[in-house]
Amino acid sequence: MIMEGAEPFFLPGGSTGVLLIHGFTGLPAELVMMGRYLQQRGCTVLGVRLAGHGTTVEDMSHMTAEDWLDSVRDGYAVLRGSCEHIFVAGHSMGGLLALLLAAEKGQEQALEGVISMSAPIYIAEERGIAALPPREVCRGKFVPKARRRLRDVPPAVNHTYRFMPLEGVHEMLTLIERVKEVLPAIQIPALILHSLNDRTADAESAIYIRKALGSEKKRLFWLKSSGHLIPVGEERETVFVQTAAFIAEIMGDAWPEGRANAI
Repeated sequence: MIMEGAEPFFLPGGSTGVLLIHGFTGLPAELVMMGRYLQQRGCTVLGVRLAGHGTTVEDMSHMTAEDWLDSVRDGYAVLRGSCEHIFVAGHSMGGLLALLLAAEKGQEQALEGVISMSAPIYIAEERGIAALPPREVCRGKFVPKARRRLRDVPPAVNHTYRFMPLEGVHEMLTLIERVKEVLPAIQIPALILHSLNDRTADAESAIYIRKALGSEKKRLFWLKSSGHLIPVGEERETVFVQTAAFIAEIMGDAWPEGRANAI
């Protein structure tokens, strides 16, 4: 059974489609507000549910990085059937998956750009990643997931797993290594959004991504008051505006004012 808020969502609009990808142990609901904002600006939006998410943490423990990437490929295929132009945007681990899709599908004329939000290349030390046991010890092991209850968001945003599978953490680390390998091959325009105060994905991650990307057109925009969950945080409006502006610019419209934090 799928949890409330874990259902994929589809918001019909114009010929420009946006594929939204949630993060590790997250839900599509975390990106609904962003999706509605983009729909109001003429985009067709699809929020995918990654394999093993929104059911049980035991389900998730059996999933691999390739399973999650397959979920993203399926979502891309759905949008490809109805949209002429596509952008892919992901938060946290979803940002890693978005970058992998950009490397894989970037030669297709339909994929116009990629948006990476809080994608981790370096995990913050306080998350204890250095103490992660070897994979063979992690099978069937779960640890509590610390996350504060978010305010001023749809209730479903707070419906998330209370535990995380340690095997899944190893799979996410696999994704990080895969992304590092393919970043130079990504040629499509890229927008990187990251908070200077991110205590999950170290801010150095964004700098690494920007430097390693093969894209000629790439922009890093810093958020200053947010944590890791920038699509639902206090600066979410800025995230939405910058994303919509990036899409508009690539599709031929001018980038609006408000570029002070852009690099």
